[in-house]
Amino acid sequence: MSSPFPSSLATARTGRIAWVFDTKGVRNIWLADPPVFAARQLTNYANDDGNEISSVRLTPDGRKVLYVRGSEINSAGEVADPTSNDQIRKQEVWAADTERSDPPRLLGEMGCDREGCEDLEVSPDGRWAVWAARRQLWIAPVNGGLPAKPLMGYIRGDNARPRWSPDSRRIAFVSDRGDHSFIGIIEVGRNHLLWMAPSVDRDLMPRWSFDGGQVVWIRVRGRMTKPALLPVEVHPWAIWTGDPQSGLAKQVWHSGSTLESSFPSWGAERAFNFGKDRIIFAYEKNGWNHLYSIPPTGGIERLLTPGEFDVEHVALSTDGSALIYSSNQTGADPRDADRRHIWTVPANGGTPRALSSGEGSEYEPIETGDGRFVVCFGSGARTSKMPYVLIAGNRKLIAGEALPADFPSDKLVEPTQVIFRSEDGWTIHGQLFLPTVNHGPAPGLLFLHGGLRNRQMLLGFHYMQYYHNAYAENQYLASLGYVVLSVNYRNGTMYGRKFREVPDSGPGGASDYQDVLAAAEYLRALPQVDKTRVGLWGGSYGGYLTALGLARNSDVFSAGVDMHGVHDWSQWGEIGRMDNAIDIREARERAFASSPDAAITSWKSHVLLISGDDDRNVSFSQTVDLAQRLRAQKVPFEQLVFPDEIHEFLLWRNWISAYEATSDFFERVLKHGEKIPLSR
Repeated sequence: MSSPFPSSLATARTGRIAWVFDTKGVRNIWLADPPVFAARQLTNYANDDGNEISSVRLTPDGRKVLYVRGSEINSAGEVADPTSNDQIRKQEVWAADTERSDPPRLLGEMGCDREGCEDLEVSPDGRWAVWAARRQLWIAPVNGGLPAKPLMGYIRGDNARPRWSPDSRRIAFVSDRGDHSFIGIIEVGRNHLLWMAPSVDRDLMPRWSFDGGQVVWIRVRGRMTKPALLPVEVHPWAIWTGDPQSGLAKQVWHSGSTLESSFPSWGAERAFNFGKDRIIFAYEKNGWNHLYSIPPTGGIERLLTPGEFDVEHVALSTDGSALIYSSNQTGADPRDADRRHIWTVPANGGTPRALSSGEGSEYEPIETGDGRFVVCFGSGARTSKMPYVLIAGNRKLIAGEALPADFPSDKLVEPTQVIFRSEDGWTIHGQLFLPTVNHGPAPGLLFLHGGLRNRQMLLGFHYMQYYHNAYAENQYLASLGYVVLSVNYRNGTMYGRKFREVPDSGPGGASDYQDVLAAAEYLRALPQVDKTRVGLWGGSYGGYLTALGLARNSDVFSAGVDMHGVHDWSQWGEIGRMDNAIDIREARERAFASSPDAAITSWKSHVLLISGDDDRNVSFSQTVDLAQRLRAQKVPFEQLVFPDEIHEFLLWRNWISAYEATSDFFERVLKHGEKIPLSR
C-alpha cells in the first residue's frame, strides 16, 4: 500500500493530461504532455489529512487545472473529519496554473452530499466553471477574478449534473424533484430557464450534439407509490432529443418491455453520449451490458460490442466517431474474464479492435484532446495501478519515478483464476492466492468484496482504491502463509445481467450465501489448507457475508473480520425496493431472516469488528447493535472504531491500522488458536 494510487484522469485539447496521485494519504495533481509524457507534480499538499481531490478538469488550452478538494458532507451538513481537529475542509473548487508556480486559487464552495459527485465542468471556451452546491448551480470565472455566484435565481429541486453547450452559451442540467426529474436549459448571463418536455417520469443525463443544436437525454418511467410491491419490476426507458432554443422535443427510441430491457442499474452514465452522428448508450436486452447506437433521428438500435462479456468504462473519441472502452472480453485467454482490456469500435458499427492485451488489466481510458493517443490506468498481479499510454498494442508507463523503490513486486504472488459451482448451480469465479512458503496445511481465508451489484475483484490490483487496498491486504496475508480465496459471488458485475440482478440474494433471501459456502468447500478441499482453520473477512456487503458466515456456520468458519457490515437488513431504509417480496411486511420478515442477527444464537466464532462512527453508507448503529447481541450470546469479539471516519476511510493511516489489526487478529486467533476474552 506504499504505491501512489492514481485517479481522475483528464485531458486538454493540446493533449496534456492530468490526474491525482494519492501517496500514503497525501493527494496531489500531476501533469504530463505528449508525445513523451514526462510527468511532473503540480500541487504541493503534504499531509495525510483526509482532504480528497476529485473532479480534475483541464481548460482546453491546458494552462489551468480545476479540481475539487475536501471531504463530503452528510444530510445534516457535517463535514467528514476523522482527524477530529478541523484539518478537513468542506469540498471546495480550486484552480491552479499549469505553467506558473502561483498557489492555487479558491473559486468557491461545493459541498457534495452525493456519492461519486463529478459535477464540476469547465466551459469549452475555457473561461468559466460551473458546479453543483447546496442544490443549486454555481458559476465562477476560471481566473478567479470574481467570486462564485448562483447561475440564476432559486430553482426548486436538487439541481446538478451540468453540461456546457459547445459554444459555451448554455448549460443543460438535471433538476431532481424526488419522484420525478426534469432537464433544464439555462442561457448563461440571461437568467433564462427552459424546461425540456417536463413529465411525470425521471429525466437523466443530458448530452449536447457536436454542433450544439440538439440535447439528448434518457427518460426512465416513473414508479408507483404503494405498499404492495411487484415480485419482478420492469423499468422501461427511452431516449429523447430536443431543441434547446424552443424546447420542442420528441422520443427517438424506447426500450423493450422484458426484464432484460430494463434501464441498466450499472454502467449507463459512463456509456451515454452524443457522438458526431450517433447517439450511444448501454443496453442489456441480450443479457449483457453492451454498447448500442442510433442516428439522432431515431431508429432500430445497432449492437456495437457483441459477445458474452460486459462493457465497463467508456469514452468518446475526440472527433466523436468512435468509442474507446474497457471490457472483460475473453479470447485465447479465459482468464481475461477476470481482467480488463481496452477496445475501440466505430460509433456507427464495425468490428471492435483491441488496443491492449496481456497479463495485466487496463481501464478508465480516454483519448488525448489532440486525438493522437489513448491513455488509461492499468495494473497487474504484481504491479499497482498507474497511468499508461497505449502505443501499438503495448502500454508505456507514465510517472514511473513516483513508484517507491522498495515496492515489493518481487515478493507478490500471481493469483490463480478458479471456477467452481454453488449448490444451486451458479458458476462462481475467484482468485486464489497461494503462499510461496508452505510448512504443511495452512490456514485458509475467504475474502468477500463489498458493493451490491457493482463489483468484481480482478486478477491483480483493482481500479477502485477500496479494493486496491483489499488486494494488497490479500497479498500480505498470503505472505504470512495463508491460502486466500477472493470470491466473486453472485450480485457482482461482468458476468451478465442475470448474475448481477439476483432477486433472492441479500435481503431478498441471502441466496448469495450459497456461493460463500461453495467457496469454503473449494478452499477446504485444497491439500494446502487446514480445513479446521478457515476464516473469512470483508467490508460493507462483504462484512455482511462475513457476519452471515460466522452466524450460520461457526462449524466451518473459525474466525472473521467484519468491516462496517450490514447485520439487520430489516432496518435498511430502502428494503422495500431491494427485494422481490409481495408486500412491505413480508419484505421485512424476509430481510431479517436473511441477516446475521437472525442466526445470532448459533454464532460461536471469534470476530473482529471494524468501523468508523461517521459511516454514511452503512450506519454505525448496525455494528453497535451486533456488538450487544454478541455480548448477550457471550460470543468473544474485538473491536476497532475510528471516531469521525467514514465508510471508505479518508486517512491512509486508518487503512493501515485496520489491515494491521486484521492480520494480527488472524495470526493470534486463527493461526495460533488464541481465545479472546468476553467483551463486557
